[in-house]
Amino acid sequence: MTRDYSELFPSNDATSNAHPLAALGWQPFFAQQISVEQLEETPPLRVTEVHRNGLQARGDDIDMHIPHGPDATVGDWILLNRELPSSSEVLTRKSLIKRRAPGKTLGVQHIAANLDTAFIVSSCNDDFNVARMERFIALAFEADLSPVIVLTKIDTCSAPEEYIKQAEALSSIVPVVALNAKSAEPQEKLAPWCKPGQTVGFLGSSGVGKSTLTNALAGGTEITTQAVREDDARGRHTTTRRNLYFLPSGCAVLDTPGMRELQLTDAASGVAEMFSDLDELGAQCKFNDCKHTVEPGCAVMAAVASGEVDARRVARWQKLVAEDLHNSATLAERRIKDKGLSKSIRSAQQRKKKK
Repeated sequence: MTRDYSELFPSNDATSNAHPLAALGWQPFFAQQISVEQLEETPPLRVTEVHRNGLQARGDDIDMHIPHGPDATVGDWILLNRELPSSSEVLTRKSLIKRRAPGKTLGVQHIAANLDTAFIVSSCNDDFNVARMERFIALAFEADLSPVIVLTKIDTCSAPEEYIKQAEALSSIVPVVALNAKSAEPQEKLAPWCKPGQTVGFLGSSGVGKSTLTNALAGGTEITTQAVREDDARGRHTTTRRNLYFLPSGCAVLDTPGMRELQLTDAASGVAEMFSDLDELGAQCKFNDCKHTVEPGCAVMAAVASGEVDARRVARWQKLVAEDLHNSATLAERRIKDKGLSKSIRSAQQRKKKK
């Protein structure tokens, strides 16, 4: 039987979200990349989990395991090759959150694709860390996402106003929402971003309440949660892998494990947007290559001296800029070396065949 895919393509009709794929986050951005014929031959699936032995993906009446092959991450849309699933095509991404791979491995790790909003979660206790939130915001800006800071555990904090004030000072364009994750507040306060067809993700360290927030949005307790350690307010790893959940409301929610290591790479524009005021000041320096340390005519140092800018914030900005430059250059060198090695291997194989 031929399915009706007309509802999946851009339309002004208010009923265009009626198709089952719309509940998985299908949007006109993806529909514009394919034809009706392709939809019939290679149905779209959305990656919900990534395992060591492949991907788990869902579509219209499809929930299946796909062997490794597609270069996909959680949130990606793929066109299923029925005869050879490992050769399924990955659609162009609307957004991509990535970081330098943790540890000593040189590479980039894809965290999630095709999110619309990144909820950057921090709790109102010893876990609260301004520098970490700035990293996550820069990551979201680089991925072309809308970041929202979500402060949890205000019910266990005697003075949440101080945490809220610090969070609001990070960026004038990043909203701050403070709530009790174990109450009905998440559904109410996060509703503006959790609309049907939207995909949101919770990012943050362990124990800040990401899974609890996902449960709250789902209106149930489907995801296991654990209490934080009382001695240092640090959380335990409840979520062990990235999971994409689909809520009855029509919103898709990504729950992620806490990230102990978050090294930026290829994120220069995200860092510049996070520190847009300092970036603009830097453009006013006397020298184009000013390092904002001891150079004469440095507009940034002048602003620090006058009290207009916090020196600690400048230091955090410089650290992220330097880190991104180093990681981006290192990975670029690795790509060049890998490309040269592949070329050498192909040449050797060709010579061997001629012999």
